[in-house]
Amino acid sequence: MSVNSHSSKISLGFSPCPNDCFIFDALVHNKIDTEGLEFDVLLEDVETLNRKAFAGTTDVTKLSYHAYAHLTNEYVLLDSGCALGNNCGPLLISKREIAADEDISTLKIAIPGKYTTANFLLGLAYPNAMNKVEMVFSDIERAVLNDEVDSGLIIHENRFTYQAKGLKKIIDLGEYWESTTKMPIPLGGIVIKRAMPDAIKQKVNRVLRKSVEYAFANPKASLEYVKAHSQEMSEEVMYNHIKLYVNSYSVDLGTIGRKAIQTLFSKAEQLGVINKIEKELFLTKSNE
Repeated sequence: MSVNSHSSKISLGFSPCPNDCFIFDALVHNKIDTEGLEFDVLLEDVETLNRKAFAGTTDVTKLSYHAYAHLTNEYVLLDSGCALGNNCGPLLISKREIAADEDISTLKIAIPGKYTTANFLLGLAYPNAMNKVEMVFSDIERAVLNDEVDSGLIIHENRFTYQAKGLKKIIDLGEYWESTTKMPIPLGGIVIKRAMPDAIKQKVNRVLRKSVEYAFANPKASLEYVKAHSQEMSEEVMYNHIKLYVNSYSVDLGTIGRKAIQTLFSKAEQLGVINKIEKELFLTKSNE
């Protein structure tokens, strides 16, 4: 089914994080009717998935909204599987106490990837913070502790672990976003290639929603799959992670979810971070 090959399988990329494994478990393991679709699954951290999308190698993929802003000509956003929420944004942390209103322009900051939404939110809050070094998100706490960097931008389950390691919060960028926009934080979404046949796009959209709904109806069904990719995490941290990132917006973006994403992109356009977007961002449902 891939638009790049003769394979009948659709290439599907998502992260090994608990929230994605929770969402995709039913789809990947045929616990729902996939309407004849077969998927070739690729599990990578989100920045790797972003870069593969820039290369055009994945048909359906998890993507940071920041990356999607640069890829709207190639991909369109599905309704389900998205990570939007409240009190779930990235945190800027350090070893020493630094106030949120201090000048951090001289700090060397570890970020989880140039095209992550976390880095975009950092740019909104601190446009003068330019001394950044990219690394895999799971290495950032260690880099701060080892004084390889002055501060780090942490995402995912690290927001539950940094305090136990003696690290201190400078700012919660999710709180910053919510206080300035009064909207949920758009972190990541599931996109599909615009070049795919319309019938396939609609089918993937339906199947993905069924997978999310199954996960909500059977919250323990995915435990084995989640655990397999979260070996260092306690079950409590895994479920905290899922609760944080999987919610009603994961079933369907709805009006508020769509508005939050449009607000993120319009702010990016105003700052000149991205070019003006001409394409419709969201897949039009067949019954709309």
